[in-house]
Amino acid sequence: MRRSAGRRTCLFLEDEKYSRDAPATLQRDSAHYYGYVYFRQVRDSSVKRGYFQKSLVLLSSLPYSNLFHMILQLIAPEYFNKLDPCLEAVCNQIDRWPLPEPGILLSLPIMGLVLQVRIPDRSDFTEASTVNEHQEVHMEAHCHSVSVHEVDLFRSLQSVLMNLQMLWELVLLGEPLVIMAPSPTISSDIVLALISCISPIKFNSDFRPYFTIHDNEFKEYTTRTQAPPNLLLGVTNPFFIKTLQHWPHILRVGEPRISGDLPKQVKLKKTAKLKTLDTKAGMYTSYKPFLHKDKTLIKQLMKGIQKKLPSAALSSILRKHLFELTQSFILPLERYMGSLMPHHSSITPWKNPPQVRPFQQDELLKMLEHTGPQMTSPVKGDWMGLYRRFLKSPHFDGWYRHKQREMRERLETSHLKVICEANIGAWIKSKSEVEIVDLVLKLRDKLLRAYRQQLPVSSASLTKLKLHIDAVISSLPEDLQSILHPH
Repeated sequence: MRRSAGRRTCLFLEDEKYSRDAPATLQRDSAHYYGYVYFRQVRDSSVKRGYFQKSLVLLSSLPYSNLFHMILQLIAPEYFNKLDPCLEAVCNQIDRWPLPEPGILLSLPIMGLVLQVRIPDRSDFTEASTVNEHQEVHMEAHCHSVSVHEVDLFRSLQSVLMNLQMLWELVLLGEPLVIMAPSPTISSDIVLALISCISPIKFNSDFRPYFTIHDNEFKEYTTRTQAPPNLLLGVTNPFFIKTLQHWPHILRVGEPRISGDLPKQVKLKKTAKLKTLDTKAGMYTSYKPFLHKDKTLIKQLMKGIQKKLPSAALSSILRKHLFELTQSFILPLERYMGSLMPHHSSITPWKNPPQVRPFQQDELLKMLEHTGPQMTSPVKGDWMGLYRRFLKSPHFDGWYRHKQREMRERLETSHLKVICEANIGAWIKSKSEVEIVDLVLKLRDKLLRAYRQQLPVSSASLTKLKLHIDAVISSLPEDLQSILHPH
């Protein structure tokens, strides 16, 4: 859900460090809250609707779906019995938790248990195999080791596997897509699974795992006076069949059926057949995929089903395939961005760091013709057409801005290290007082930004920079020294 205007503030002083270390898919969202819900419904004939209903909702700016659902499962039953005193006790425990730090195993005590949690860092996403020992769930007597974010891909997407290539493209391009499901759980699972399909690229559009007619954006999302927004929407109310039938891509799914074979697949239907939407499951779209289906994936999954592999193992196969597909797509873009970085030899201590070379779309496309994934990937098709479409998408815009920020930070860090190693004493001998004072101010600004942005510079280097500043100030007349030395 959207945050109120004016409330998009950073919750932690360490937010810069977290943003640098955490993968893009687990970044804090400054504009939205994630809501995690535990819903209880008990038959009660004394109530008008025939059921007593109660919900407990946990809000966070972090997309740790597995962790927060685990916490709700621990808290909710106690809360429904003991109400506020239970929440008070839990909040006191959570207040004492360490701040989220990627790559570190954290111990989080709650309700007499200890959750062992490791938030993935960026290095985890450089491997093709994205499942490791920290991401599996182990249940023990007093200690739970839990993945913070991964959904069960196979269980969530089992009915759309034949259309997975198309769905991956639609999600990658940020196309407006509606998921119509029989329950909030199913709609949420599918939306979160689809978002994770393009990892390690961050889903930069808006998404609502469970959207209702009571949500504030209802009129905004259902209006026909403008094109549907770049949005991934999960709904359950049949009312949306008519109000959203102008959307270009609609996925209607039924109740999941677990069997010893590949579950019944949703059929692809043209949007012209929307009149059947109210009764039949299907993928309603006129979209023509750029890439061909990879039949090897279905063969792998079929073999796994025949061997009666658990859902977690089948999800691992699916996740690895999607990760490698996304990596094939994004790595050439990463290489091009790397070529825009100035050479390290052009960074000198007494000048501002050089600028990143401007992004040229034509130059990128020309490079992709010779080095794109069509040269090596087993998945065939119109990769160049997919790139051209991607460059107009909200995901490219978000990815590009993130890369620009990363590159500026790397230049800033390299410049700072060069300054720390420079012979400042030799440089100031031939300089005027005005130039030396200007240097002091610039070095102080560098030091302040290094702390604020939590730049990856050693404490020894920062200490050396402080000594440089003191040495430069001491070379000035006493009246200037007294002005420049902090009181």
